Amino acid sequence: MARLLVIDDDRSLVELLSDYLTRAGHEVTGAPDGQRGLAAAAAASPDLVILDVTMPGLDGWQTLARLRAEGPVPVIMLTARGDESEILRGFAGGADDYVTKPFSFAQLAARISAVLERTATGRHTSEVLTGADLEVDTVRHRVLRAGVVVDLTPTEFSILVALMREPGRVLSARQIVTSVWGSEFMEETGYIRRYVWHLRQKLEINPHQPRYVLNERGIGYVFPAAP
Repeated sequence: MARLLVIDDDRSLVELLSDYLTRAGHEVTGAPDGQRGLAAAAAASPDLVILDVTMPGLDGWQTLARLRAEGPVPVIMLTARGDESEILRGFAGGADDYVTKPFSFAQLAARISAVLERTATGRHTSEVLTGADLEVDTVRHRVLRAGVVVDLTPTEFSILVALMREPGRVLSARQIVTSVWGSEFMEETGYIRRYVWHLRQKLEINPHQPRYVLNERGIGYVFPAAP
């Protein structure tokens, strides 16, 4: 069971979704806007937040920024707009997943499970990965580049870990999706390019000349092996 917080100004959707997720075994709190959502997050310490983009007052982008400033709680964004600029904005702001309305409750529940699973794995698997001047601590969910902390979202972190665990091996987008989200999402490879772009913006000294996350055109991505 996980503590979930649903922030959306569509009260009917919040009620229906809360009922569905409660029957699925979760503890669900609802909030009708960003301001009350932030108050609920502070009070309930949720394991995951489901956050609508378009809300009066404090919108989803502003709420996401405030949540990210407070801590690493995973966030799944909901939006009626599925254009690439919106999705990229969500990833850039630190969202862990992005679901476009209308959506099936079963689909959202599967994505919630996937995000919670990889977050839990990052917390409990004892492992420190090193390569070049990077050090990745999977227990503390910390990335150091030349001794300086690099802040990554849980999904960005998981992609980096998947690549660093197999240095020198090119992983296809499908293999990365399977490693990060699970085999049930192996066909949903469209987001990988966007996640890698944002990962490079944060990780690489020069994102246009990457040193850590390299791509093999038409094949996938690789973390270079030590010389």
